[in-house]
Amino acid sequence: MTRKILHLDLDAFFCSVEELRDPSLKGKPFAVGGKPDQRGVVASCSYAARRFGVHSAMPMSRAVRICPDLLIVPHDFKAYREYSHRVMDILHALTPLVEQISIDEAFLDVSALSDDPERIARRLQAQINNRLNLSCSLGVAGNKLVAKIANNIGKDAKKKDSAGTPPNAIMIVAVGTEAEFLAPLPTRELWGVGPQTEQKLAEIGISTIGDIAARSEVELIRRFGKHGHDLWRHAQGMDDRPVETERETKQVSREITYVQDVRDAAKLRDTLRELSEDVSSGLHKENLRGTTIKLKLRWSDFTTLTRQTTLMSPTDDAAKIYEAAERLLEKHRPAGKAVRLIGVGVSHFIALSTAQLSLWSAEKLESTPDPETVAEQAPKAKQLQSALNALRDKFGSAAVKRASDLKREGED
Repeated sequence: MTRKILHLDLDAFFCSVEELRDPSLKGKPFAVGGKPDQRGVVASCSYAARRFGVHSAMPMSRAVRICPDLLIVPHDFKAYREYSHRVMDILHALTPLVEQISIDEAFLDVSALSDDPERIARRLQAQINNRLNLSCSLGVAGNKLVAKIANNIGKDAKKKDSAGTPPNAIMIVAVGTEAEFLAPLPTRELWGVGPQTEQKLAEIGISTIGDIAARSEVELIRRFGKHGHDLWRHAQGMDDRPVETERETKQVSREITYVQDVRDAAKLRDTLRELSEDVSSGLHKENLRGTTIKLKLRWSDFTTLTRQTTLMSPTDDAAKIYEAAERLLEKHRPAGKAVRLIGVGVSHFIALSTAQLSLWSAEKLESTPDPETVAEQAPKAKQLQSALNALRDKFGSAAVKRASDLKREGED
């Protein structure tokens, strides 16, 4: 059966939601994000702002310089999640084969539907437009690779013709024409081609996807290893990956950018402790334990350092996460060096079973108990941690503190 794959992307999603909440913003240059005097960045910007050169991930201080009339709207992730759930409900009503990539992006496999894929896409777009008053763009093709690229190209073409309005585009690539569609596009449009690969390709006279397709697979493998094989296949428009309805969590992490650079070691440790508690809560929610603890540091000059350590056994315990992260901080941060951003992450997961919970809970006991004692105490420990997580979710991370923290605060 010929596959019919849709790639959906909500246009300027955060801004679209903010316009629904405050219609006076419609048509004006505005950005969702942090304050320019507090190192805020642009999370999303309206199409009117994009005409001035504003784009996502840009420092807000630069955004207001190039667009002096830019309005800044603080983000409201609760509202964005609510609208995202409504969109995903519409997608799931169409097909159970939905792969959500992010809060505003998803793949759909509609191969089982008898309708023409273009008709399906237009009907889906109209439903989202009319029911939720949200703009969305779609790419339609026989695989995920080409559907994604088609959406990008369709949106870019529509934006050139619009006067600061969302594209609400649909781009169709008929099965059998994938290589022809991709050929004239620059190599950077292809998955797996970042700035470094783009430069290496340019050095050997390759500037378009068609140029890649024209080279032999053997040559590309010789120059780029296994990546060369993927480049050649993708340049031909080949991609047999399925739409995955469940996505595996690769890492649970939290980070914070300081308003002012921090040199004080005690403050850095306090932040690490709070981030470790948040990561622990996230692990509990997904029923995961990990063996790799990562520390992320960004200095004042924007240089970013990532270091990691591997534990003997997997953990979801905030104290163990903090202890490992603190050791990394002590080892890799020169004394007195200012920190702009600090983050903690846990990866290399093992999902918890009841037996594993019982076994690993024994680590927290002072002596090795008999199996009946372990089995009895493990659920209680899990219930306690769940209760602590619920309190922090409801009242904030400062709602529950360790006795050692209170003692330290008293000393201060």
